[in-house]
Amino acid sequence: MGKTRDLVKKIRDTKGTFHAKMGSIKDRNGMDLKEAEDTKKRWQEYTEELYKKDLQNPDNHDGVITQLEPDFLECEVKWALESITMKKASEGDGIPVELFQILKDDAVKVLHSICQQIWKIQQWPQDWKRSVFIPIPEKGNAEECSNYHTVALISYTGKVMLKILQARLQQYVNRELPDVQAGFRKGRGTRDQIANIRWIMEKAREFQKNIYFCFIDYAKAFDCVDHNKLWKILKEIGISDHLTCLLRNLYAGQEATVRTGHGTTDWFQIGKGVRQGCILSPGLFNFYAEYIMRNAGLEETQAGIKVAGRNINNLRYADD
Repeated sequence: MGKTRDLVKKIRDTKGTFHAKMGSIKDRNGMDLKEAEDTKKRWQEYTEELYKKDLQNPDNHDGVITQLEPDFLECEVKWALESITMKKASEGDGIPVELFQILKDDAVKVLHSICQQIWKIQQWPQDWKRSVFIPIPEKGNAEECSNYHTVALISYTGKVMLKILQARLQQYVNRELPDVQAGFRKGRGTRDQIANIRWIMEKAREFQKNIYFCFIDYAKAFDCVDHNKLWKILKEIGISDHLTCLLRNLYAGQEATVRTGHGTTDWFQIGKGVRQGCILSPGLFNFYAEYIMRNAGLEETQAGIKVAGRNINNLRYADD
């Protein structure tokens, strides 16, 4: 055990800790913050507000599900472990993925036992529900907190279970999401939808037809997902109660801290949103967005354009 602990320390020391480049920021009144503690407090204030739960929407937990999905095998754990990218930063439990690759089959057996226990009782270790947020600047004024993505660093051991869960959810992604959804889909992307829009415009010009586009950009899309609405949507889509319960309990009691250039903030509760940096988040957000589009009333208004006998009234993509 002592040798293993020394090995973990050596690997961690070699890898170091990931820090995103970050300049000075302003407070909510637009004043420049110069002191380290003021900067940390501003980040905590901003993220707590961003992820604060809507008090008007109570929890709807249903307890433990007894009708379970089929158990997963050790080979699935091995596949999940091998598929984790070594170049990505980790946090949470502080155990680097290189350790598991050194321990090989022994690590697979231990992780299989842990993940099977979670699978059966649908409760997650608190370390796996903790995230370290790294603010990554996007477009706009880098002095405003709202112009940053908050990417979540999560534990590698937790990612193994998440990878297995993602694989179980994939059948629902393939079945429920339409071809017009190119965001976070394998083999599809923004360029496909740009090409489709260009083709539609060319055909409209060729046949002298009027065509109108409405571009909708979800602001802070991942951050605004309401958890209880998400669980209801998953139920309507037909995702099993067992998988939904696992997801719901993963999100219940989540905590996060923000790593700034001046250290980390205090831990705070996460009441809404899906984690940027978690492999489950793109699929969960797509289910959420799919529900919105199904209830947008596009079919009733007969909006869209006929292509090969099929009506196309929306094209979706992700630009993050």
